[in-house]
Formats: sequence, C-alpha cells, structure tokens
Amino acid sequence: MTAPLALSSPCVDAPHASTTVRRLGPNEAAATVPALADVLIDCVQGGASVSFMQPLPRDKAVAFWHNVAEGVARNERVLLVAEDAQGAVVGTVQLVTAMPDNQPHRADVAKMLVHRKARRQGIAQQLMAAVDDAARAEGKTVLVLDTVTGGDAERLYERAGWQRVGVVPGYALMPDGALCGTTFFFKHL
Repeated sequence: MTAPLALSSPCVDAPHASTTVRRLGPNEAAATVPALADVLIDCVQGGASVSFMQPLPRDKAVAFWHNVAEGVARNERVLLVAEDAQGAVVGTVQLVTAMPDNQPHRADVAKMLVHRKARRQGIAQQLMAAVDDAARAEGKTVLVLDTVTGGDAERLYERAGWQRVGVVPGYALMPDGALCGTTFFFKHL
C-alpha cells in the first residue's frame, strides 16, 4: 500500500481526524475502481458538473475509472484518494501529468470529488493540499483547473491559493442538462 501523503498546507476547516489522503499505485488504482465509481455516481446524482450527465450508469463510471487507472499505470496521472477511518474511499482528486513537450512543468488538476456523506469535514482541503504535494514531487510548478462558476469549489480553490483566470459562460452542462459557466484557475507552486 502507498503511504499517506504529508500535507504541507493547513486546512481552512479542521481536517477530519480519521481521514487519510494517499496516492494510489497502478494496482491499487485498478482495485479501487468500484469505490471510485461510487463516489463519482454520488457526486453526479448530487448535481456536480464533472463531465457526466444524470443518470450516470454504473458501467460508464467504472469504465471512466478503469481509464484513469490505466493512466496511472502509464505514469500519465497521479490518483489520490481520501479514506475514512474504516478505509472507505470518500474523496478523490487527480493530477494529470502527461503534457505536451513544451509544458513539462505544468499539470492539470481534475475530478476533485467528495462523497456527499463526507462533505463539510475538511476533506476537500486535505485533497487539495495533497495534490500540491504530489505536483511538487512530480516536479510541476504550474497547476491549472476549472470548475463550475458560482459553486462551492470556487471558494475552496481561492482559499487554497488558486488565482482566478476568468469565466467562460455556457461552457458545459450541469448533470440535468442546464448550461453552466466554467471558471478557470491556476496556481504557481
């Protein structure tokens, strides 16, 4: 098993004492697909605009996470999970490290997800601190992400030191089909 990551930045809210954030290796990523699919399905059911529409069939969620696990095996992604005291996956975030030749210093942060039952416990802050640490370990100095405009995640990213670049109105769809704007952020490490 991969060891928990040390967090370099404090959480705005106190982190949940029994939650551990750790990086998964290729075999663990593949073995964790069902639990990751559960988190993704819950977030989409809860209205999160994370590339999927409602209802999200389980086989589609599983296929997505299998692709992520394959990216981890190819060393193109870093996959972090937050686990509760019982070892259940309650959150996740990815660092996409496979970039064009002229951007070896950059990575994208993707699919920052926390199960609805585990929200408001500081887990998202733990995940964001851990993704910063993982990016440093990978030699990345510029991170980029996007999120739905006006959502809770915007405030989370701003508190974590991310800089707002701008908003693209009507960029994506919410899981129910309504158009939504997307806000882009960057962070220098």
